[in-house]
Amino acid sequence: MTISYMNQREYIHLNWRAGFGAFPSLIAASKKLSRKNSINLLFEASKIIEPVQIDLSDFGDYFNTPYNKLKKNIGEEESRKLRQKSQKKVRELNFIWLNKIASSEQVLREKMTLFWANIFVCKDTHILHTLKFNNTLRTYALGNFVDFVKAISRSASMLKYLNNNRNFKKKPNENFARELMELFTLGIGNYSESDIREAARAFTGWSFKPNGEYVLRASKHDTDSKTFLGENGNFGGDDIIDIITKQRACAEFICTKVYRYFVNPTDDKDHIEELTAVFHKDYNIEQLMRYLFMTDWFYEEKNIGVKIKSPVELMVGMQKVIPSVFKKLNQVIYLQKMMGQTLLYPVNVAGWKGDRYWIDSNSLMFRLKLPALVFNNAKISLNPKGDFEATFNEFYKEKKQRFSVDDNERAYFETHYSKWSFNELSEILVVPRIDVDTSKMLKAYQSQNSFQYCIQLMSIPEYQLC
Repeated sequence: MTISYMNQREYIHLNWRAGFGAFPSLIAASKKLSRKNSINLLFEASKIIEPVQIDLSDFGDYFNTPYNKLKKNIGEEESRKLRQKSQKKVRELNFIWLNKIASSEQVLREKMTLFWANIFVCKDTHILHTLKFNNTLRTYALGNFVDFVKAISRSASMLKYLNNNRNFKKKPNENFARELMELFTLGIGNYSESDIREAARAFTGWSFKPNGEYVLRASKHDTDSKTFLGENGNFGGDDIIDIITKQRACAEFICTKVYRYFVNPTDDKDHIEELTAVFHKDYNIEQLMRYLFMTDWFYEEKNIGVKIKSPVELMVGMQKVIPSVFKKLNQVIYLQKMMGQTLLYPVNVAGWKGDRYWIDSNSLMFRLKLPALVFNNAKISLNPKGDFEATFNEFYKEKKQRFSVDDNERAYFETHYSKWSFNELSEILVVPRIDVDTSKMLKAYQSQNSFQYCIQLMSIPEYQLC
């Protein structure tokens, strides 16, 4: 049996797609690893499930009391303040999640959590329910997809977001049933309007307690027979999900999403069909991803450096070079907002379109200037020509928002990056081939130190790709 060893470029490609970049020390060690062993290490580290945690101790009985009862007990004004406090905690969770993505050793699980957050799209201002939803994504990120869909369908945040907690047998609400098929599992064209109505009936009575625990309101559940995707029976919500996942179209739908996110934004029907055949057998997400990362075509040149980094991937990749540079919640929220991806605040139920949609003339300018801003505290002069420039200058004028790199962070860089040559730094930090004109421009900066040269590398258009 021939052992397939990875070259440095393949290893960096794997670590950008399965994570958020590779540390230089790991790149050096990877030269002695086979492809299989490199992949095994990623999955082994991600077997551990570390839930996101946030301090909720000062909420008292807020999470165990129905809102109407709470309002009666403590008054409308105090109830309103608790709701506002909950909303602020969701912003804090955004900050905590981004830092977890950047620092966790379970990089593949965090990458998968981010991926699934844009499949099972949901938004909530209730911090406990939001926290539970986020940790559900993390828990099932590499598990069984059928169980995953059932857990998501029971989550308080999703029940609220798509109005399934208002889905009653005498007045069915079709929002969740429709999005379950259109956006979560099957895609348009693989179900009918009748299937939506029948599925909605099956999910009637699904609700939750104030603490987010799922409950079936039996008196509001439709127990009559339903006909769904050609099958007939007294179906409940779990039965609907079981029938959906029997369909090959479901496996193909998810594998298409996986391919576009982890391989290439442009579909390859043969490769998607290959993944579908693997996934439809048992809906084992881990086995699907192992298979994907082991294929030869995953490492083909046409699939390397062709994806535009999401704002989160861009920020985390920078934080891998200089850890903890994003120290303030307001900074983190602002940067995500400016670049079009605010964690926990999806644009709509369809989520972020991704890839080329991350970039327009304003956001590209912002991205290219970002490394100098955060690592050099550079003064950036922009003429106020439009909303972007005005917003950027307004943000920069606030002294409390300025970024700075302290001695410990600079020391980290010196330890991990300064010993590499400029050419080696280019190969580590920039995934696609660098344009000839860009290479000429970079040569002008080779008189600088490694730190400044890295800032220049992260400021070129090619750095926006992975």
